[in-house]
Amino acid sequence: MKLKSKIYIAGHNGLVGSAIYKKLQSSGYQNLICRTHSELDLTNQKDVENFFKAEKPDYVILAAAKVGGIEANNVFRADFIYQNLQIQNNVIHNSYLNNVKKLIFLGSTCIYPKLSPQPITEDSLLTGPLEYTNEPYAIAKIAGMKMCESYNLQYGTNFISLMPTNLYGPNDNFDIKTSHVIPALIKKIHEAKIGKAPDVEIWGTGKPIRDFLYSDDFADAAVFALENINFSELASYKDNVVNTHINIGTGKGISIKDLALIIKKVVAYDGEFSFNTKKPDGTILKVTAVSKINSFGWHSKVSLNEGVRLLYHWYLKQINA
Repeated sequence: MKLKSKIYIAGHNGLVGSAIYKKLQSSGYQNLICRTHSELDLTNQKDVENFFKAEKPDYVILAAAKVGGIEANNVFRADFIYQNLQIQNNVIHNSYLNNVKKLIFLGSTCIYPKLSPQPITEDSLLTGPLEYTNEPYAIAKIAGMKMCESYNLQYGTNFISLMPTNLYGPNDNFDIKTSHVIPALIKKIHEAKIGKAPDVEIWGTGKPIRDFLYSDDFADAAVFALENINFSELASYKDNVVNTHINIGTGKGISIKDLALIIKKVVAYDGEFSFNTKKPDGTILKVTAVSKINSFGWHSKVSLNEGVRLLYHWYLKQINA
């Protein structure tokens, strides 16, 4: 790659895209192409086709997606499968048509079966039923990564699929109804502190175990893959052309209860927690194996305690602006 290479970041305002944009800038890349949703609707086939023909990017990072937490995934099932399939189909196909040198496709570890052996390795893909609450989103992401793999095999493209674990960081979604667990807990616990509430309700039992990755860490992994990893290397990894995607995470799990305790300490809240066991837990244990990305030379750097502290300070700046 050259520092003047034209790089299109789809979804540059979101949690992941904004972190990748910042990482590329700090790495010296000078020709970053971005469009807001109002400027380019990625679900519109003709608009995406015209954009690629006009801009001719050298590299593409597909960070645009419709995302949400357990409730949003379960309630807006049609929106999640339709919009994500449309975005992926349009961007991936037009990247092929316009000879993009490399595309980074971002998936999610929810692509893996609900009862995958732990920690989850890449070869767990399509070995069992998915978690039903987020099945439409997961199926869309599986389709996207298999589309990348298929274009690589048929057309010789260099499209790389990264599967991040649960991400959090600046520009996260803090809407309680649609957010993921860390921003939701930060907002709930902060508001309880300000309102001097004696307790905070947490959905589920607090027992599910997850791993969480700070968005700047993932951005570092995405740029690392853009600069250093090619499909030919992935296809030869353990002689496995079927599972060429790469998990990105810390490899370390924590229970939702212990996560809440970390946030409680960072926020300096002195109340208690009540667990609403009528709400779903989702998969009880889900931790991502990261030996594959580690074997290429990348490792996560930001601890959960530090990441939560950074995000809380970012959140305070937003609400006090």
